[in-house]
Amino acid sequence: MNSAQGRARTALLAGGRAFVLSFASIVGSVTLFVLSVVSIVFVPLGVGLITTPQIMEAVRTHANRRRLLAAEWSDVRIPVPYRPFPKDPRTGFTGQVERTTLLLKDPATWRDLRWLLLDMTAGYVLLVFAFALLAYPLEGFVLAAGLWRVFQDDTYWYAFVPVTSQATGLAAAALGVVFLLVGLWASRPLLRLHFVLARASLSPTQGELTQRIDRLTETRHEAVDTAASELRRIERDLHDGAQARLVAMGMNLGTIEALMEKDPAEAKKLLSMARTSSAEALTELRDLVRGIHPPVLAERGLGDAVKALALRLPVASEVTVELPGRADAPVESAAYFAVSEALTNVVKHSGADRLWVDMHHTDGMLRISVTDNGKGGASVGSGSGLSGIERRLGTFDGVLAVSSPAGGPTMVTMEIPCALS
Repeated sequence: MNSAQGRARTALLAGGRAFVLSFASIVGSVTLFVLSVVSIVFVPLGVGLITTPQIMEAVRTHANRRRLLAAEWSDVRIPVPYRPFPKDPRTGFTGQVERTTLLLKDPATWRDLRWLLLDMTAGYVLLVFAFALLAYPLEGFVLAAGLWRVFQDDTYWYAFVPVTSQATGLAAAALGVVFLLVGLWASRPLLRLHFVLARASLSPTQGELTQRIDRLTETRHEAVDTAASELRRIERDLHDGAQARLVAMGMNLGTIEALMEKDPAEAKKLLSMARTSSAEALTELRDLVRGIHPPVLAERGLGDAVKALALRLPVASEVTVELPGRADAPVESAAYFAVSEALTNVVKHSGADRLWVDMHHTDGMLRISVTDNGKGGASVGSGSGLSGIERRLGTFDGVLAVSSPAGGPTMVTMEIPCALS
């Protein structure tokens, strides 16, 4: 009984999601497709150079939102293969003409347009079937309850059943039961098929996968350079901080040894200073170690480490963790510092008073989402904290997706392929 109720709830949830998503599919995709085509057509006239980057950014946001829903609702992972924009080293920005050119040369742009066309046709039909199979039976039941009498002057058709009497009304109700059973069985697969269709349209080709491998190689080189830079920072911190304090403490102890007999009061004063210096050196060493690899992460794992991180925030937080095991230490470390950077961004820039962190592992993928109720408007750009997260995840072939419309909410989703032990 509970199993049947669970399947019914799952089917109804899938139908409700399909109903909501159908509006985004028909309204959003049609609007963006028309605007994109018109903007690209007007590129030779110069107007498209101004409008195309903004419209394509909206298209990518629309597609990324669908990627997020595909992962959350149906565990369908759709890669994000957009090429990064090179920045002018003098200004830090990409020119409008160059940006439009790069967008039109990026195969992902044309895949997005193809997906918009598919989404507002076949994708929309799948969504309509997903919720219509659950909603349409209600009409059959209402007809059998007596509504058929309203249509006595004209034949009313329920699917292929002409409803003209109580008997045909009951036949309509029987057909409605069939539709309902089919809907309870098919709604979730139809919703998943919608996302699978999107994946088939949005996923990169073999050649682009080769480029992705090259990009991954590049990010690994960046990771090596970052690690070398981090080692130099640790060396400086040790040299200028704890080491300097320990050297000073050693000199004080030598002075104390010489003053023990001659001036015990001064020796006692210096001994107190040495004790203070040792405590400060120990604090600096602990902070340094925590910055390299937090002890709670090593001892209790990623879930508890993120919970401890959230407890220190000045924002109300809720952390949900569903991890049946532990990932490799490098993956846990990358995920921890990525979440830490995301939470820091929330506190500094979002204006939110509440945030949610969700962590789970499915299909060989560690998925982490950080959601806040702030003002929105976050984006991955040069010098932003999100760019740092993207580079950190890229080392492990991970991906970052950001949904942050103006006015909020903001959802940052991170995915890292890994196995749990």
